[in-house]
Amino acid sequence: MKQGVLINGRVKILMRGRVSLYRPRRSGERKRKSCRGCIIGSDISVIALRILVKGDGEIEGLTDAERPRRLGPKRAAHIRKAFVLRKTDDVRKYIVRRPREARKSDGKVFYKATNIQRLITEKRVRRKVVNKNARVNAWKASKEAHVAYEKLLSKYLKEKKAAKKAAEPTPEPKAAPVKEPVKAKAAPVKAAPAKEEKKAGKKGKK
Repeated sequence: MKQGVLINGRVKILMRGRVSLYRPRRSGERKRKSCRGCIIGSDISVIALRILVKGDGEIEGLTDAERPRRLGPKRAAHIRKAFVLRKTDDVRKYIVRRPREARKSDGKVFYKATNIQRLITEKRVRRKVVNKNARVNAWKASKEAHVAYEKLLSKYLKEKKAAKKAAEPTPEPKAAPVKEPVKAKAAPVKAAPAKEEKKAGKKGKK
């Protein structure tokens, strides 16, 4: 039954987006699907309803007798909400217990109770502290082991390098090459200019 479809039968509607009775596989996809209207008809065999408002009269077999909740809340937060408890209150005192069959020998009645979920006890807090300390100690131990390994590795490499250097033969010192004395080059004689030679010749003739 789809809300908003005011028909007491089945119709085909073109649906799009995330609506009831349809989930698109791709963005923007539309599909024509068959759905039933929200008006009750003769073809409906069972209807699941919830009573919201009680009238003046009683309905036989439904509202004329009290029906307590057989199973109480199981989670710690739900128990606090059901019984309006504070955080300091002990949740274990508010468990809904169910009586079992009485024992035939002495007629003693035993009760059955649920295990509270998400209950933080002293044991749980202590276990969390122990686990945290174990993780921190393991991290510190691995860090110290890494530092010790690095020191051992550097020491080993130094010893290996020193042993390799000691095993190599010492090379003989080479004699320094004798350098030949460099001969001084004679300075090139520059020829006197032609005009000066002519002047000197004229003076000699005189």
